[in-house]
Amino acid sequence: MRVSRQEAEENRVRVVLKAGELFREYGFDGIGIADLMKAAGLTHGGFYGQFRSKVDLAAEASRQALALNVTLWRETISRAGGKAIKAIAGMYLSRPNLIVRAKGCTFASLCADASRQSEAVQSVFAEGIENHLLLLQEIIDDHGDEDRRRKSIVILSQMVGGLTLARAVGDAPLAAEILATLRNELETRH
Repeated sequence: MRVSRQEAEENRVRVVLKAGELFREYGFDGIGIADLMKAAGLTHGGFYGQFRSKVDLAAEASRQALALNVTLWRETISRAGGKAIKAIAGMYLSRPNLIVRAKGCTFASLCADASRQSEAVQSVFAEGIENHLLLLQEIIDDHGDEDRRRKSIVILSQMVGGLTLARAVGDAPLAAEILATLRNELETRH
């Protein structure tokens, strides 16, 4: 059964969004094409009409997921009332972000996997990291671009590393302690 161009594009968007969630939940190698397509409500055969390979989908889904993360950060900052770092840390280092990997931070879910992926996927992560660093540089209250850049790298690394460690122990008291300690640290230092 043929689908219109509009339906094909809608299907592609649905696959990319669903793949972004499922990759964050299970990792790039933790889910196959058939299961990705089924989760998107489509057949396995439709995959190759839309994408050249799973690597291409991984790159596109990661780009989309990272863009959604930046959008969430921007929305959080816009509601922060002058306390942007505190707001970002509160949103990012939270129990919901700990528990809901599929809709949470792409970095905490997939950075380790990305290091074993193709250059195409790694370049998407490099771009995503750069976009998050630029956003942090905008809200860091300091003098000099070099110092803001350095601080943005430290803050992003602390948050992603902390969330990754917290996720590694599951929904446990240690996870809550890690998140609370980092939130406190970021709020008092920045």
